Amino acid sequence: MFRLSEKGEKIQGMFGSIAPRYDFLNRLLSFGIDRYWRKKAVRLIKYREGSRILDVATGTGDVALEIARSTPSSVKITGADFCQEMVEFGQAKVATSPYAGRIDFKMAPCEDLPFPDNTFDSVTIAFGIRNVVDRRLGLAEMWRVLRPGGRVVILEFSTPRSQFFKQIYYFYFRRLLPVIGGFFSKYNAYKYLPDSVLEFPSHEEFSHMVADAGFRNIHIHPLTFGIATIYAGEKE
Repeated sequence: MFRLSEKGEKIQGMFGSIAPRYDFLNRLLSFGIDRYWRKKAVRLIKYREGSRILDVATGTGDVALEIARSTPSSVKITGADFCQEMVEFGQAKVATSPYAGRIDFKMAPCEDLPFPDNTFDSVTIAFGIRNVVDRRLGLAEMWRVLRPGGRVVILEFSTPRSQFFKQIYYFYFRRLLPVIGGFFSKYNAYKYLPDSVLEFPSHEEFSHMVADAGFRNIHIHPLTFGIATIYAGEKE
């Protein structure tokens, strides 16, 4: 059993505390654009009839549900997350959807995925890789469970390159977002969000990390002035 670090346990507890308001605040704080970003990411997955797809750091299952909506009924999706409260909300949400028979959940951190080698045709992770304490190990695990020829799709916040837009972005992330998030949920959790985004590696640094994990044919897709970025790579 993988033992979380002290930092990992704090992040796990933080997500547990905001789970009841997580979906609502995602829509509110992103002005609903997070749905568009997830759809763009899901369009890049690889699948075929009978494929298995893994969504890591699935949270309440938004990406898993989008994958189900976008793929044939023979495709099965597993959502993995290290936060029990998030998984419970995800299970309840999926149970009331048309895709309940196609999506299952596992409690697991990205660094220790409980699946055999070469299991999935695609692996996704949306707004979760920055919360993985040992990112290199997490990427290595995603590579391990991916089948040869399969694709990893990583969606994450990023820092805009335009200096003008960057200043607006920083003001919203550092000043407004924690206050709005704190009004509805936990202030400290929504202060952690901008801090974790601003500490995340640049496009170049992170794409090198993805390559070091063994992925090839890596493509970078900036979204909405660079607020978010999709990284896609393949296992040869």
